[in-house]
Amino acid sequence: MRDLAVLALDEAVAAGARYADARALVEETERISVQGRQVEGVDRSTTRGVGVRVLVDDAWGFAGTVRLDPEALKEAARHAVAIARASATARHTPVRLAPVEARVDSWTTPHDVDPFTVPLADKLALLLAATEAAETVPGLAFAKASTDAWRTEKWFLSSDGADLHQLIMHTAGGVECLAVGDGEVQQRSYPNSFRGHCGSGGWEDVVALDLVAQAPLHAEQAVELLTAPDVPADVTTLILDGSQVALQVHESVGHPLELDRILGHEAAYAGTSFVSAADRGWLRYGSPQVSITLDSTTPGALGTFGYDDEGVPAGRHPLIVEGVLTDCLSSRETAAALGEDSVSNGTMRADSWAHQPLIRMSNIHLEPREDSLEALVAGTERGFYLSTNRSWSIDDKRINFQFGCEVAYEIRDGRLGRMHRNGTYTGRTTEFWGSCDGVAGPDEWRVYGTPNCGKGQPGQAMRVAHGAAPARFRGVQVGVKR
Repeated sequence: MRDLAVLALDEAVAAGARYADARALVEETERISVQGRQVEGVDRSTTRGVGVRVLVDDAWGFAGTVRLDPEALKEAARHAVAIARASATARHTPVRLAPVEARVDSWTTPHDVDPFTVPLADKLALLLAATEAAETVPGLAFAKASTDAWRTEKWFLSSDGADLHQLIMHTAGGVECLAVGDGEVQQRSYPNSFRGHCGSGGWEDVVALDLVAQAPLHAEQAVELLTAPDVPADVTTLILDGSQVALQVHESVGHPLELDRILGHEAAYAGTSFVSAADRGWLRYGSPQVSITLDSTTPGALGTFGYDDEGVPAGRHPLIVEGVLTDCLSSRETAAALGEDSVSNGTMRADSWAHQPLIRMSNIHLEPREDSLEALVAGTERGFYLSTNRSWSIDDKRINFQFGCEVAYEIRDGRLGRMHRNGTYTGRTTEFWGSCDGVAGPDEWRVYGTPNCGKGQPGQAMRVAHGAAPARFRGVQVGVKR
């Protein structure tokens, strides 16, 4: 595959590209799902191909091919150059690239057991045991369990001299317990909703979830939710668990800080942003409790890698420091648009060889503070604690949002009380983050993977992650106003 990438790169340069890079990929995926005592699906696939990106006359061109013979690779490279020349006739601003050191390197996700070496029978046995354990709980309608695995090997070469090889391993696993009654469907998920825990690593991470032991506990909660009261409409104090804080970071911080959105490159499909490039250094995004960091090196996180798809090394970069916006997610092109001294912070990725890279989140974390969940609850006279996302909605500028969670608990006089169902909350991004007056500390900070972040036209699905701990917000609208 590397030799094919070299061939495509050489052909692009010979055809007139001022800059060119080639990505050769082989990706294996596996999705396994069971419901009750039945296998719901086993989906395995492999894709391989080469994508060529070029700059000609200060405009981009891209082409990819699944045909892995020399002539097909040369044809794809020439096609990318032809597209760039055509694009140059309609470009408004010449493309400039921020500098990056061209490296020769190899990087592999740390892992013990390659999930693709584990027999299918062993995986099914684990999932069926988990659903069987959940369905011993009286009143449960049914349970689902799933595992996912991704194994991506990629080679990146550029006309600047980069020669990079990466083997990236991702796994996921989880259980969903559903109860039905009196016109209600209630769900409790472990360890998170939407395919459970998703991270970088091997099969050992799925085993460590202990799905069989955890399933009955969450089944009991799903049944209990059927008779729980709805969260009433109120403006009150809200405490979110770490997984919901992670999704809040994703939707109301990660996406609006993507520079292609900010500069108008992604307006057609993924929306724009209320943030402008001039906001860096002064915009009050949140309270002093809120510090948010881009860190593509986080161990075990779904967005961890050695290099992005422009050859920029993974690193750690502050985005918001004690509530003030300091930086955005950038590529070599968008970083150059900010000024001569700017460099990319390594967020350009494509979901396959067939797509051109876009600015994508990797790992974006809300940094832990000094509190604990216990202390946050104890310092709350009245309010609600919400856990595990169930639904989300946010406008195209990333200002107004509404989220729903699987379970809520009333807080009275500093103590968690009765369980409630159908918990929702709404807000506006900077007002909401500005109301944050407490974040739990490192002992309760966890990384939560998001395997289905969508962006681009044509659409691309990317795997990203967010580190977070429980956090408290004052004066938030919860429930549905009638």
